[in-house]
Formats: sequence, C-alpha cells, structure tokens
Amino acid sequence: MSDTLHPVDERLPTGRLAALGLQHVLVMYAGAVAVPLIIGRALKLSPEQVAYLISADLFCCGIVTLIQSLGATQWFGIRMPVMMGVSFASVAPMVAMANTTPGAPGAQLIFGAIIGAGFLSMLLAPLMSRMLRFFPPVVTGTIIAVIGISLMRIGINWIFGNPFGPTAPNIVNPEHAKWLTEVGSMANATVAPAAGASAPLAAVVPAIPKGLAIVGTVPNPNYAPSSGIWVASIVLVSILLIAKFAKGFVGNISVLLGIVIGGVVATASGMMNFSKVANAKWFDLVLPFQFGMPVFDPVLILTMTLVMVVVMIESTGMFLALGDMTNRPVSQADLTRGLRADGLGTLIGGIFNTFPYTSFSQNVGLVGVTGVKSRFVCVAGGLILLALGLVPKMAALVESLPTVVLGGAGLVMFGMVAATGIRILAAVDFKGNRHNLFIVAVSIGIGMIPLIAPNFKQWMPHGIHPLIESGILLASISAVVLNLFFNGGQGDVNASVEAAKADGGH
Repeated sequence: MSDTLHPVDERLPTGRLAALGLQHVLVMYAGAVAVPLIIGRALKLSPEQVAYLISADLFCCGIVTLIQSLGATQWFGIRMPVMMGVSFASVAPMVAMANTTPGAPGAQLIFGAIIGAGFLSMLLAPLMSRMLRFFPPVVTGTIIAVIGISLMRIGINWIFGNPFGPTAPNIVNPEHAKWLTEVGSMANATVAPAAGASAPLAAVVPAIPKGLAIVGTVPNPNYAPSSGIWVASIVLVSILLIAKFAKGFVGNISVLLGIVIGGVVATASGMMNFSKVANAKWFDLVLPFQFGMPVFDPVLILTMTLVMVVVMIESTGMFLALGDMTNRPVSQADLTRGLRADGLGTLIGGIFNTFPYTSFSQNVGLVGVTGVKSRFVCVAGGLILLALGLVPKMAALVESLPTVVLGGAGLVMFGMVAATGIRILAAVDFKGNRHNLFIVAVSIGIGMIPLIAPNFKQWMPHGIHPLIESGILLASISAVVLNLFFNGGQGDVNASVEAAKADGGH
C-alpha cells in the first residue's frame, strides 16, 4: 500500500477480500431476509412469491451495497465500507398496508409508495444531511426503542400464531356452524302450498341477516402447539449459548447459526421439508414489476417518505460514526452522496419488488471489531449478495423455514432493536434535564397506541389512516416536536455519532 493511499481505499488480495466479504454477508443475512418474509406473509402471497421477494431483496442488497461502497458517478455513494439492507423502520407501515390490501394489489400499492419515497428521498438528501441536530440521542433512542417494541409482536406471532385466521387462538364451534347452516337452508326453503292455494307459502324462518358471523369460542389445536414452542425455545437458547461462549466471527453470527440449528431440529421433527427447494431453479433473473405496475397513492408515498426521513437521519449518524472509526472525516458532500444513495437504493428496491434500504449498523460495528477499513471488502460482500439473489434455491430454503424457527430468532433480532434504543437512551441526561423524561415517556406512549388499540382511528377520516396507524411514525413525530418544544433545535453532533456507534440493532 502506498503512503498516500487511505486504508478505506486499500485493495486487499482477492482471497482475503472474498473471505471478509462473506463475513459481512453472514453477519447481515438473518436481518436481510427477515423483512421480505414478514411482508410476503402479511400480503398472504404464495410460498413461491415470498421466495421471489427474498431473491429480489438479496439481489437489490447487492446492487445498493455496490453503489454505496464503490460509488456511482459524483452523485451517489459515500465510498466507505457500508453494507446495505432493508430497514426494520419500514416494516410496520408496510404491514399495515398489506393488512388493508392483501395480495398483488397490496404489493402494487407498497412498491408504488416505495418508488415515490425513493425519488423524494433523493431530492431531500441535501436537506437531510443538515438536519442531524433535530435528532439528538433522546429522539433517536426513543424511535429505535418503539421500532423494536412494535416488531416484537411479529416475532411472538411467529411462535404462537396470529390473532386472526387459521392460527387464531379460537375457532368456531362445529356444532354452532352446522346449526347456522341448517337454519340458513330453512330460511331459503318454501312451504308447500295449502289446498286451493296457487302459490307456495313464505318460509317460516326469516332470512339470515347479511354479514352474520359466529365468533370463535373453541380452543384451536393449531394455536401455540407445544412442538412449535419447543423448537422456538431451542433456537433462542442456541443463540444465547453461542453469543456467550463463542468468540469473534462465530459469536457475531449467533442469530444465523441459531436459525440453522432450528431448521435442523424442525427437519428432524417433520415440521420442515425441502420439496419447494427441490422444485426451485438453480438460476433465475430478478426482473422488475413482477407483481404488476405499481400504484402511486399520494398518502402512502408521504407515509413511506416520513419513514425514509427517519432512516436517513439514522444513516447520517451511522456515516459520521463510520468516518470516526476509519479516520476519514465525512464532509457535507459525502453525507449528501450517501443519503442520495439511500434514496436511489429505495427507488431501485421498489422497481425490483423489494423495500427501502439503509446502511446495516451491525456491519458498521463489524468494521470496528475487525479493524478492516477497506471499502472493497463491502464491494466483495455486495457481489456475493448479488449472486445469492440469482439463486432461487437459496430463497426457497429460507422460505421453507417454519415460522416457529423464525420466531425464536425474531425475539432476539427485534428485541435487540428495542435494547439498542434503551442503550442509546442510557446516555441521555435525565437528571440535569428532566424534560427529557417527558419526551421519552409521552413519545413511547403515543407510539404504543396503534399497537394496543389498533381501531382507535375508525371514526377519523380514512385519508389520514396510513399516517396514524404506524406507532413508529407517531413516536417519531412526537419525539421531534417535543424535543423542539423542550430543548430547542440545538443538537450535539458528537452525541449523535456516539449514539450511532451504539446502534447495533437494525
């Protein structure tokens, strides 16, 4: 290496680049595939369609990582060791959209919102690079904690079952359903005409009112089966044991190894088979607009743009922290290029049937752990992700995992997001500034409203529902506004950098 070449621009030998790039991929892999699984199942897509979402996600992770680390023209890419993946901050709004409109029409709405948000994010990038002062640790810590708490519901439902549908806690009593069917037949029947009458008499049972339904009252044997709880427990315990006793790289991929162990246990117990993997192709292209042309709903675009504002603020802190770790100061122009790449990546994600992208914080942490600062390591990781996205068998294998396996890992992944928020808040001054207590308390409370009372919005105008059904967005708005009210707009950039270094959750 020449004396004038910065370690960030150092080109390592090919073999070492490949090994270090694979390490970055393995560290982020579990988090990268979680979001397409969540959204695909929320949309009620077929297993083949969910597997396609996973392939598309890995493929786009690779493309956006290359743009961010390698750079694309003078406008895009911070040219630092950054791995890009889907942000968990975008999950809750997308799940809400999927629950409202499932299937391909819901996918078209989601991808339309993502494309619109990506385009707007590129335009907002220069402005966002100057807004870090409005997001001190008391705000970012609160937002990240609410993200983790909101996502925990998904992990818990993966283990036990969903509150609605085939895996709901209760099902309709078969005797009650049979009785209703018989009554319905009687209501539709007619009585034979009396002697001398020219027309049949009206039915003696009144017609069943439209929409009449019987609620579930019988315990559902498919809900919270003991076998599923045992598998999820094995995954959770495996992750904890690996995290405690393994060192270095193995410890860093404890979640991925826990999922592998859970898959082996699920296969041995007959809960998982590989028929879908056998039927999947070895190679296939990821093509745009596989679910039809996107639908551009202005309210949904605004909702996703607000999510991207939060994502870009997190990325700003992450880039500043990375500059500090690599001893390469990050300029305003560098920040703008990096944030513009976030927007471009999100635009590409919407086109190729996937989701909003941001820098993965666990990989930023890995730079500090390994001490390897070369951005070409992440370029190698991006090429590996690109290749994985072109192998449908890999996506089919991930999709075949029973939800109980993912649930055991989800408790850790989503819980770590909440724990990261708590860790950031631990550095906030609550003794000297009691107003910070109000900011955190009120914002978390407001963020919990959609989680605890999801129908609170039923009498409000439907046009604003997408804006208020995400606890993450409500908490974000509350935290920013309350911080401005109590503390003004004076932020400590160094504190935000330290908070970004502590952000290892998502």
